[in-house]
Amino acid sequence: MTMIPILVAAIITVIAGYLLIKRYPTHMVLLSAGLIILFITVACGITNILPKGAKTTGLIWFDVVDLIRVISAKQLTGVGLIIMVSGGFAGYMTQIGASNALVKLVAEPLKKFNNPYLLLAIAYILGHFINIVIVSAAGLTMLLLVSFYPILTRVGVSRASAAAAIACCSSIAAGPLFGTQQLAARTVGMDPTVFYVEYQLMCAIPTILVMAVMHFFVQRYYDKKNDDVYTETEEVKNTADRPCPSWYALFPFVPIVLLFVFSKFGISSIKLNVITALMLTWLSVIVIELARLRDIKKVFADAMVMWKKMAAMFGGIVALVICAEVFATSLRVSGLINAIIDSASAGGFGVTAMTGVLTALVGVITTLTGSGVGAFASFASLANDVQAQLGGNLAAMVTPMHIASSLFRSMSPVAGCVIAAAVAAGISPMAICRRTWLPLCVGFVVFFVTNLLVNM
Repeated sequence: MTMIPILVAAIITVIAGYLLIKRYPTHMVLLSAGLIILFITVACGITNILPKGAKTTGLIWFDVVDLIRVISAKQLTGVGLIIMVSGGFAGYMTQIGASNALVKLVAEPLKKFNNPYLLLAIAYILGHFINIVIVSAAGLTMLLLVSFYPILTRVGVSRASAAAAIACCSSIAAGPLFGTQQLAARTVGMDPTVFYVEYQLMCAIPTILVMAVMHFFVQRYYDKKNDDVYTETEEVKNTADRPCPSWYALFPFVPIVLLFVFSKFGISSIKLNVITALMLTWLSVIVIELARLRDIKKVFADAMVMWKKMAAMFGGIVALVICAEVFATSLRVSGLINAIIDSASAGGFGVTAMTGVLTALVGVITTLTGSGVGAFASFASLANDVQAQLGGNLAAMVTPMHIASSLFRSMSPVAGCVIAAAVAAGISPMAICRRTWLPLCVGFVVFFVTNLLVNM
């Protein structure tokens, strides 16, 4: 009977993958697949399905559904809440014009460069710098299309090249404010800021530089080839361009600064978590806005964007993490994960090879669905099972998996950032992906190898 749940889990996983490719709602596909696997697993006599410490309802069939509640409660008091607050803060920064002020400030030096493709490479690096604090891939892309895009096309970079480079500026989604960063840090049992500095930063820097060089050559090659199909289209309008002082550009960096100052890298006697840092900054900016505008009704209305965006983040990202965790739990309970690990171990697969397998799974699903959150949330916790049986450094295993969830997004024709860039350039999303896949693949190889050398 023990083989039946494993076979069922494998078949349903394949079916779920097919449905995701066909663009069925990701949340419901993962949740439905997980519940079906769990019900069949229970029917085969396996009863240990709840996480450690969770109390049974007294009826195993109810426990399957209660698992959703248990996972939701954990998310809403942990990583899920951090994701919601981070999203709310990002929305507020956009609402008051601070995000746009930051992009304009960074874009100003670009006007001094005359070499089109050197400017393109520098803009790509600056885009990643901005991405540390503007954590929405689609949001960052829209802002850069308004500010960087006209500058790049004015000096001779084609619309397709500019759009392709901008679509890749969110490909290394690493930093204390990212939702997936919180999930990765929790998986390895580390503070998000410490995890970023000690494991990700040293891999991200050479990767971004190599990808900038790749964009220089790849985009120049395609511009000379000149076989993209261009159509006239209206440029993306900046719907969030609110007038504000240029020094508002500093606000998005304040939580990052606070997290670094009050950590093992600064004042270690004071412990400041991500939520507190974001809330502290939000409240401080509200006070500044009250002093500047002297309009309580307007300032409070803007401040409400924080809560509205948090609600939207729950319905989108946090709910997806919950559904993905139910699916991942079903794979673990059914025995499929242990079977895969045992087979890999018997076949001579070591920690490095298994890290590559898990990372490849995240990358493939991210490319197919255009979203790395569900892919990473589904497989991140499985790294614990691999590490428990094969040993190795858990943080080093999770690091490339985490980056794959954002890097491969920029070569997906259904990703929001790619679609936005394609609309701005007047070309198809596939034309954007044709220009992004090589820089991104080379960048991933650099990241993976660097991680092996530095962290493993």
